[in-house]
Amino acid sequence: MDSKIEQQDRPRVAVGMSGGLDSSVVAAMLKEQGMDVIGLTLHMFKEGSRCCSLEDVQRAQRVCDGLGIRHYTLNAVDLFEDTIIKPFVDEYARGRTPSPCVLCNQHIKFGILHTRAQQLGCSHVGTGHYVRIEQQPDGWHLFKGRDAKKDQSYFLHRLSQEQLARSVFPLEGWDKDRVRAYATENNLPVSVSQQSESQDLCFITEAGPAPFVEKYRPDVRRQGDIKRSDGEALGTHAGIHRYTVGQRKGLGIAAGEPLYVKEIDPVTNTVFVDVRSRVQCAGCRIEDVHWISGQAPDPDRDYTVRLRYRHAGVVSRFSAIDDATLELTFDEPQFAVAPGQAAVFYDEDEVLGGGWIAPL
Repeated sequence: MDSKIEQQDRPRVAVGMSGGLDSSVVAAMLKEQGMDVIGLTLHMFKEGSRCCSLEDVQRAQRVCDGLGIRHYTLNAVDLFEDTIIKPFVDEYARGRTPSPCVLCNQHIKFGILHTRAQQLGCSHVGTGHYVRIEQQPDGWHLFKGRDAKKDQSYFLHRLSQEQLARSVFPLEGWDKDRVRAYATENNLPVSVSQQSESQDLCFITEAGPAPFVEKYRPDVRRQGDIKRSDGEALGTHAGIHRYTVGQRKGLGIAAGEPLYVKEIDPVTNTVFVDVRSRVQCAGCRIEDVHWISGQAPDPDRDYTVRLRYRHAGVVSRFSAIDDATLELTFDEPQFAVAPGQAAVFYDEDEVLGGGWIAPL
């Protein structure tokens, strides 16, 4: 069985609707297939969000009205703040670069949304993610979407067997042009079919994360030193939350050669910089590891590991420190391996799982 729902007497399916193009098309597709479709939209952030704000709720409602399906709004503001916002802010205060979309999918979009769908009698939840799942004799397997430019499997690597079993991803083999064409052919609202997309975090404005972090944690505005790796003082900073490993622009220092952030030390409140060749890592440590199958794969072979969303991946081997911690060795040194980001393991197109990057 693949990600399609087994045929039964008009199964009831919830669609997680953001008000955007992909989820709107999914709702229309599943209705066209004869499903009893319900639209569910999460209101997750009070103001300034580009995803799941009140405007998105209203847009999703218009789509559901046009499709003639029921629509419900779930208030997840408090849960989003506790589960996503506070950890995001705390990670920046620790000098790390968080990946909140991974946690949002795990705990909210495939957490509270699934719970509410079950309460409404739904067998599955459909979303607009570009990924593919298959049920095999040993359980559910997650794969990259067929459109490499839209593949979102990196963000779903912490899903459980239960979550995958109750999920459906109708866009698994589609590309964006086909999705837009479907929206036009089926008269979905113009505001949805022409809506632009953002790859940035939904709750961060163009000003970047620093003002947002300071709003929640004003204590991060502490002056500290910017130094070369060898200890040479180059200047000062106004808070380590303004920097991330690999950053070049906006360092606020003058040097005769391009310098990049190599390390952020929250204990001494110091940002260390160096030339690009010295901001390379031969490996890293991975914490809080989650395997989709529930079991670690064979450690005596190579895997491809993506160290951030747009990372092409590097051939790597791992050794276990304990059940939830690994040491990773890369075939080739990698630039800007940022603590706090997710490291996701792939076996060709299959997602095996992953964890959070930490320094060796």
